[in-house]
Amino acid sequence: MPTQYNALRNDGTLRSRSINAENPTGASGAAGAASSNLGPGRKGSAWYELPAGETVTLADISGAGVIRHIWITVTDKTDAGPFVLRDLILRAYWDNAAHPQVEVPLGDFFCNGFGARALVTSEPIVVAPTSGMNSYFPMPFRTGARIEIASEHDADIGHVFFQIDYTTGDDFEDWPGYFHAQWRRSNGTTALGEDHVIADDINGTGTYIGTYVALASLQRYWWGEGEVKFYVDDDTDLPTLCSTGLEDYAGGAWAFQDMLSADPEPEPITFSAPYFGYPFASAKDETKASEFWTPMLPMHGMYRWHLPDPIFFLERLKVTLQQIGTWDHGLFERADDISTTAYWYQTTINAPFPELPPVRERKPR
Repeated sequence: MPTQYNALRNDGTLRSRSINAENPTGASGAAGAASSNLGPGRKGSAWYELPAGETVTLADISGAGVIRHIWITVTDKTDAGPFVLRDLILRAYWDNAAHPQVEVPLGDFFCNGFGARALVTSEPIVVAPTSGMNSYFPMPFRTGARIEIASEHDADIGHVFFQIDYTTGDDFEDWPGYFHAQWRRSNGTTALGEDHVIADDINGTGTYIGTYVALASLQRYWWGEGEVKFYVDDDTDLPTLCSTGLEDYAGGAWAFQDMLSADPEPEPITFSAPYFGYPFASAKDETKASEFWTPMLPMHGMYRWHLPDPIFFLERLKVTLQQIGTWDHGLFERADDISTTAYWYQTTINAPFPELPPVRERKPR
């Protein structure tokens, strides 16, 4: 991936463009033309409406270019419920592909799983107060790009604020290929000893660049002994790369705790760093799905970006996560509620993803 310094160079072919509700096409000299009570050209169109069950196109770009930055924010709850961030689906299509190359619940794409907000300060993803969700993943395309938000929420989303910053005139070969992002979930449904699949059926040449994990613990004791495994190219029974445990993979150690002690009981310490982080930990469901009952369910959100240490593959890639815990008597197999988002680049557009689970099966419960 080009360095930040290289991204600033201009050989005379690059032009900066920006799409939002004030300039829906990103056309030159066309931003901020709408009127308001302050007069012509005075902040007259700041958002899109997103009715329940509808899809809104945020950007539809023709020609070659690179999306450099996406900013978006929405409410995280309505009268119909608190799971807006899981009920909205972010989709992106490159070069008029018939199927999306990005298909992820909006919150999970920005490392905000469980339908809950969390601050994130990392290299490619930043979530700032209050729920200003930013992506800095470069997303190159040769002939066109379309980005959509589809709502499967039971109520209208009043306002979708967004901005998509991109350049035109880019040489596609200067970039690592087409950006892909895919979401998968194992909601306590795997057999003991069966790994959660983060990504599979990735065929071609590319670079795996990151993982977001939202894990709700469905069993007692420590949940994070599972290894993240990368089956590269000709790997079959055993992978070429694996971690030593889930919190190790996310850059932490010793269960993300403030102390190695059973008495007093340790507390988890959340953190957010450029390439890894554990920004969300809660034993209380802050979404308040019911006014009569607030379930106590340990939830953990973590990310790992392989930007300085990418996973290269030439022919195929599969990524899995073991579901293993530990207690005083050693390791044991578990089956937790695990949702993951995989991020990677390919020189070609990958085959269609497995069908996204329906909205009821995406709820964080």
